[in-house]
Amino acid sequence: MELTPSVLIVGGGLTGISAALHLKRPFLLCERDGALGGLARTMHRDGFFFDQTGHWLHLRDPSITRLAHEVLGDQLARVERRARIFSSGVLTRYPFQANLHGLPPSVVYECLLGFVNARIARVATGASPRNFEEYINHHFGPGIGRHFMVPYNTKLWGVHPRDITSAWCSRFVPTPDVEQVVAGAVGAGPPELGYNISFLYPRQGGIGTFSAALAARIDDRVVRLGAELEWVDHRRRVARIGGEDLTYRAMVSSIPLPDLVARMVDPPREVVDAAARLRSTAVQHLTIASRTTPPEDFHWIYVPEQRLPFYRVGVYSSAMPSMAPAGASSLYVELASRDSSRTRDQILAEVVPALVEARALRSADDLLFADLHRIDHAYVVFDESYEQALGQIVPVLERHRIFSRGRYGSWIYNSMEDSLIAGREVAATVEQLLAQENPSD
Repeated sequence: MELTPSVLIVGGGLTGISAALHLKRPFLLCERDGALGGLARTMHRDGFFFDQTGHWLHLRDPSITRLAHEVLGDQLARVERRARIFSSGVLTRYPFQANLHGLPPSVVYECLLGFVNARIARVATGASPRNFEEYINHHFGPGIGRHFMVPYNTKLWGVHPRDITSAWCSRFVPTPDVEQVVAGAVGAGPPELGYNISFLYPRQGGIGTFSAALAARIDDRVVRLGAELEWVDHRRRVARIGGEDLTYRAMVSSIPLPDLVARMVDPPREVVDAAARLRSTAVQHLTIASRTTPPEDFHWIYVPEQRLPFYRVGVYSSAMPSMAPAGASSLYVELASRDSSRTRDQILAEVVPALVEARALRSADDLLFADLHRIDHAYVVFDESYEQALGQIVPVLERHRIFSRGRYGSWIYNSMEDSLIAGREVAATVEQLLAQENPSD
């Protein structure tokens, strides 16, 4: 049967799934892999469950919250966040800037004085930061920058904060006031801060349970798995996917934006040049099974110090015990190095003793197994050319009814909820566009 969908959805992650759930006209959802869910899928081995690094649901949108509860029901549990910082040999509460108590006195003094001076300077000058490093010094002062913000974000992004803008961070970086910082420095800790003070998570099966429950609402007959976009002729509105040429009236894509441009037939030169300026950082991560539980009870820790080989470590089974057999634990370790030439065993030789030091493992002997993974486009780099490059690509795509959405389609830093919202909103955009073209639809 020849398919002529009104809408072609390329990419079956959360954005593509959400777009499919909200569209009211014929569509075809195409996914390169053998299952829907994208990065919001869960791996399973020997009774241990692993997401593809931390995937905790932070929901604020009423419609998306209702949807999550509808598809999971009693399977959806609320978890109160236990996040920590491992720095100067001690574990402190997250966020660093509001929980200095427990650090060496000299570090507390430097950070606290720097924060107060930054506050005074900010009020006096009203200067606006030009990059993320200046944002850090502007809001937190050089002490907090030196001991946490700069080294941690350098490990996370793979570039120095002076090389990226602060466009991404207003929602994701807590900015406590003076009272909160002082209270946190003397041990009268403030309430939990940040956008993720609690989260929702499936009681069984990891985050993949959620994406699978969403995908189950889509008719299998309008889903193509193992179907990768080979090329798209944006002028004729024809795409070759999985060896088949498909016409469409509108396309929704959530594959990485540079990859989409690379698959366009004869794209404008300025679009190609702009896509070449888009940067991202890959992430290598380990999934680790331990025969025991960690000596400290946390869901994840942030690790700023350059001497340690990772910047974040999470314990799935601390948040949800069903992620590992009783008495055991399942962990993820996000590595600072992006060097793909190093073997798993070479990496583990550095990582395991560091995990013991950071109190994520009791002993090196507790390691049962570890697997190495890579996410090619883990974090978008918000450099100086970012906004201009997007401004040259997106309007051209949308003039030809190609709507690139989601974390990698829109080339942004966002949450799972944001991706679901993006799918819902692009479905409404496409519905309105096609209805205006043909009011009888």
